[in-house]
Amino acid sequence: MNWLESKKGYETFLRIEKSLSPNSVSAYVNDINKLILFVEEHYPDLTPETVKLAHLRKFVEWMNQNGISPRTQARTISGVKSFYKFLLIEEAVENDPTTLLESPRIGRKLPEILTDDEINSLIDAIDVTKAEGLRNRAILETLYSCGLRVSELVDLKVSNLHFEQEFLRIAGKGERERLVPISKRAIEDIKKYLVNSRKKLVIEKGYENVVFLNRRGKKLSRVMIFTIIKNLADKIKLEKSISPHTFRHSFASALVQGGADLRTVQEMLGHESILTTEIYAHLDKEYLKDTVNRFHPRS
Repeated sequence: MNWLESKKGYETFLRIEKSLSPNSVSAYVNDINKLILFVEEHYPDLTPETVKLAHLRKFVEWMNQNGISPRTQARTISGVKSFYKFLLIEEAVENDPTTLLESPRIGRKLPEILTDDEINSLIDAIDVTKAEGLRNRAILETLYSCGLRVSELVDLKVSNLHFEQEFLRIAGKGERERLVPISKRAIEDIKKYLVNSRKKLVIEKGYENVVFLNRRGKKLSRVMIFTIIKNLADKIKLEKSISPHTFRHSFASALVQGGADLRTVQEMLGHESILTTEIYAHLDKEYLKDTVNRFHPRS
């Protein structure tokens, strides 16, 4: 089995058997592309089944020399390990060369958080007299109100808006569905957008059920959401470096600061493991201090 055949088989496995989203599949395949690029440069005769641990350690050195960050290296090594687990399942290899391959140690970086005032400033900076104004306002309010991933936002369906019950039905990672509460303010902004802006668009076939559309009546791209937020941050001269995911972090941090337990936050964010959610406890010093005061015998 050559590299191209292996990669195609792995991609199909991720998409069909693992039911990963297109973005996740693309990320895993890019990890393998890095390995293939390294092999083509240094070991052109090497095939997936002849790769040894020594080759992979040279691969890690190569990533270091090319200025790839430790975090990206760790992510890539994880992808390569997943790739070889697939090859073992398919019996394309007899041994897994990644078993003793170590990832670089990376520290946990606390995410950037926006205050409620900063979010209000971003939303107030939107010119609602422009065609896209009502849409952009609804987008930011929904991101903050519901803590959605950007992929979940752009894929949000009209049929999954349950305004009477004040919930959204969200298809998250791995097609895992969850119900997320939505604020009255976000509901009001989405309704205004649907009635006064979206209704005037000529919607392309296949996008009739998508909530947020561009001026051509098609689904917004993830890059467009990034651009909208970056332009607003520049407009109000916000010194923090933010992205759509910053609104998700801010949503979770606000819940923890308000007293929500981590299990509830985990459910609303759609985290598979509570370990991912625990970072938000570390953002709230009062939460940590209160926990010590309540449970430590010396407090």
